[in-house]
Amino acid sequence: MSKAALTRFTILQKALELIYRNGYQATSIDDIIATTQLTKGALFYHFKNKEEMGLAIINEILAPNLLPYMKDTLSRTTDIRLNLYSMMENLLLTNPFFNVDYGCPAVNLIEEMAPVNPQFKQALLRIMQQWHSAIEAAIVHAQDENQLNSKHNPAYLATYIISNYSGIRNTGKVMGQTAYTAFLSEYQKFLLQLD
Repeated sequence: MSKAALTRFTILQKALELIYRNGYQATSIDDIIATTQLTKGALFYHFKNKEEMGLAIINEILAPNLLPYMKDTLSRTTDIRLNLYSMMENLLLTNPFFNVDYGCPAVNLIEEMAPVNPQFKQALLRIMQQWHSAIEAAIVHAQDENQLNSKHNPAYLATYIISNYSGIRNTGKVMGQTAYTAFLSEYQKFLLQLD
């Protein structure tokens, strides 16, 4: 990686850490400069403005790291119920970057920026659509293998699972880790009851 590419990556990483803790709108360019110890000129060499940097965080950091992580758990075993549970458990309890107090960086950006910025909405929608498609494909495959009844609508079930993830991430911000434990217990029962 070239020095310029490494500097750009460092800016994105540090900015993501700040935005994750404080929110996008509450994080200023000056905060990012102070954290990276770069000059304003160096920052603006890589990004013309904060919006461009925010979109790069979504497209270059979040999407490439979150999607493979989520998709991998959907194919670890031949048991769809176990895979769907493991995906959720890994996202809530195992991912070393996520902190229960701050929720999920993608979910946070969806809440904060999707309603007010069309470019953010589109970039975040791409992540959600790819995740949704991966869950839906895993469900269709399980139906083809007679693990799940064909009466289940794969698209609706995928939407339900993703919505649960978003909700529990936000609940965890105020209720803490115990919310995750309670949720995972009931989520597992829900999956086991799917015929």
